[in-house]
Amino acid sequence: MIDLARGLSSRLTFDSGEDRYPAWSSDGSRIAWTATRGGAWQIYQKLSSGVGAEEVLLKSDVNLGSGSWSADGRFLLYTRDEPKTNTDIWVLPMAADRQPTVFLQTPFIERDGSFSPDGRWIAYASNDQGRPEVYVQTFPVSGGKWQISTNGGLRSLWRSDGKELYYVSADGKLMAVEVKPGGSFEATAPRALFDLAPVRAGGGYTVTAEGDRFLVTNWTAEAKK
Repeated sequence: MIDLARGLSSRLTFDSGEDRYPAWSSDGSRIAWTATRGGAWQIYQKLSSGVGAEEVLLKSDVNLGSGSWSADGRFLLYTRDEPKTNTDIWVLPMAADRQPTVFLQTPFIERDGSFSPDGRWIAYASNDQGRPEVYVQTFPVSGGKWQISTNGGLRSLWRSDGKELYYVSADGKLMAVEVKPGGSFEATAPRALFDLAPVRAGGGYTVTAEGDRFLVTNWTAEAKK
């Protein structure tokens, strides 16, 4: 973790296994991530302060990828790779018995699941039409499905007020879609904000709560130093 105000970095995990896909809880108090330890894929969580021990949330013998938390902290989206259904999106309840349930499971690849701030919608990417595109469905699933991207899309993220949705297009542009509030889902046509092509190999980005600043990773450039 990097403290931008103080310019300091600190480790959150110390195991010799591989740790990846960190995901902040909406209130910033916890971080979930995926690790390969002891020959199994596992999802952990830990206080973002670094205090205390890490906790195992889920174990599996297939690939897992931790993803988006719901704003109320009740659910964690994650991906699960299955031989027959490729990559699926699952929901892990954070209370009670933590019994996972399927959100989307098809013969295609579903990934990059992201809860809307009000918890009513999930944005995700699927290649069910050939190339990956960004879609939105209700949570829980009720049959409503809306295609958001028009030129390919991955890595969808919501603005904190839920009125804008971002994603990366197939040609490397960061796109924005205005979401209209109301009883049903309505969105405008996508518009390009800027080109991510110079750094898109790094793959990751995040946005501030107001949607006025973006942090884009470029780990491949660091690896060349």
